[in-house]
Amino acid sequence: MSEPPRFDRGHTDDLMSFLAASPTPYHAVANAAERLEKAGFRQVAETDAWDGTAGGKYVLRGGAIIAWYVPDGAAAHTPFRIVGAHTDSPNLRVKPRPDSGAHGWRQVAVEIYGGPLLNSWLDRDLGLAGRLSLRDGSTRLVDVDRPLLRVPQLAIHLDRAVNSDGLKLDKQRHMQPVWGLGDSVRDGDLIAFLEETTGVPAGEVTGWDLMVHPVEPPAYLGRDRELVAGPRMDNLLSVHAGTAALAAAAARGSHLSYIPVLAAFDHEENGSQSDTGADGPLLGSVLERSVHARGGSLEDRARALAGTVCLSSDTGHAVHPNYAERHDPTHHPRVDGGPILKVNVNNRYATDGSGRAVFAAACEKAGVPFQTFVSNNAMPCGTTIGPITAARHGIRTVDIGVAILSMHSVRELCGAKDPFLLANALTAFLEG
Repeated sequence: MSEPPRFDRGHTDDLMSFLAASPTPYHAVANAAERLEKAGFRQVAETDAWDGTAGGKYVLRGGAIIAWYVPDGAAAHTPFRIVGAHTDSPNLRVKPRPDSGAHGWRQVAVEIYGGPLLNSWLDRDLGLAGRLSLRDGSTRLVDVDRPLLRVPQLAIHLDRAVNSDGLKLDKQRHMQPVWGLGDSVRDGDLIAFLEETTGVPAGEVTGWDLMVHPVEPPAYLGRDRELVAGPRMDNLLSVHAGTAALAAAAARGSHLSYIPVLAAFDHEENGSQSDTGADGPLLGSVLERSVHARGGSLEDRARALAGTVCLSSDTGHAVHPNYAERHDPTHHPRVDGGPILKVNVNNRYATDGSGRAVFAAACEKAGVPFQTFVSNNAMPCGTTIGPITAARHGIRTVDIGVAILSMHSVRELCGAKDPFLLANALTAFLEG
């Protein structure tokens, strides 16, 4: 029997605020942590000894967050229910020597991160955000959320064949943004500008992780405002839904039969192989330490993981009205049709039949419809953190998500209902 939904259109409004406030993975996890703090969670340091007390806790590491809620009386071998997601999106990231330019233009040297649709970054008003590392070992978030940079496209008069032969962009030569005028390039100008902007004393910034972002805010779109256009939906849409679902599940307290977990990783877009990626040790360390903090043994850990299920939540492809032939002819996920179950028999997604049953039960409990996605056999299939999580930790994992258009564009498109349908399904799953 389905339960009344926990989330409605207000969830989508809040998602848009979350997207606008999270231009980088570092901002995204800080915003998720702030929401969890309001729900009663507290941060624990990896360098401290952990206790086995009940309640909500979370760990921050770079652009990743792992959060979990231990109900009163939870045994050491209590299984986990995990919502997995990722915080990073394809974009342009500042190089170690950022100051460049030519022919009277001042530019910022950038490197391509992940697999962005390069053309979508052209002729956009762009800001700059990220993390500054200071001389004393501390870090400072920075967000210049105003038109600061632009990657100008070549005029059609100088590329007459662009509309017939297609746009061809060289990642090194054509994607460097301009941010001012000047004949001389002075090393240190960009970082000095950011020091002044953030109020950091000159010369105190010794390291940086900076990335470019569009400053146009998310917006409802369409005659009836039934669509949402915005940046970084892949995959902050899932991070936001998972955060809301974990807070809602924690509100049930001792009624939970599982330990609900949110695992939002960085670096999915370039392979997940980092200390904050899904292929790193972070999740396994947190789960193991949680078991041991409650007095558990190696046997208890093995029992807990054997009963654990992870929903790997990431965006997927809605059927495109102009390119329907690129999709499987019998699987056409639609926006606002509910979350999608992602299947690939070659294990690019981790879903199997038993995992499908778990997700179907959660959707039925939440009163949420769901769809199935499978790739056209003639098209390569993408992948997610799902297979990595399953293989690394031996956890049954199911790949799901929300169907969108324009994936990896600077501005993606989803249905206005799908975000809160996903959040309701995730809540039902975490509650067990």
